[in-house]
Amino acid sequence: MVIDATNPIADAPPVDGVIQFFTGPNESLMERLQKAFPQAKFVKAFSSVGAARMVNPSFAGGKPTMFYCGNDADAKAFVARVLEEFGWEGADMGGAVAARAIEPLAQLWCIPGFRQNSWTHAFKVFWR
Repeated sequence: MVIDATNPIADAPPVDGVIQFFTGPNESLMERLQKAFPQAKFVKAFSSVGAARMVNPSFAGGKPTMFYCGNDADAKAFVARVLEEFGWEGADMGGAVAARAIEPLAQLWCIPGFRQNSWTHAFKVFWR
């Protein structure tokens, strides 16, 4: 099982704080990795937060939300437990195809970093 925290960041500078990707909107790096290594059980997680906040993130608003996805139910269940132990609210987004939506969160996460030198934030979803 592989927790995939990678992002398809292109070898180009950000544009107004937006990092550029080498993948398009209908593919993800995780899907490419899964195709290249079909026996591995990839689960996309931790790709939209900096390393300093991956474990025990502390925010006034409570636990931040970490989106994750993958094709193997057992691997995702393991990652859900890791997220909980690390202090996150996990949000299962489904199969590997959902990485197409999760990976661009890194672009959004980086904007305040590049524009305001603020790298200590995370996403939070309020579910109804």
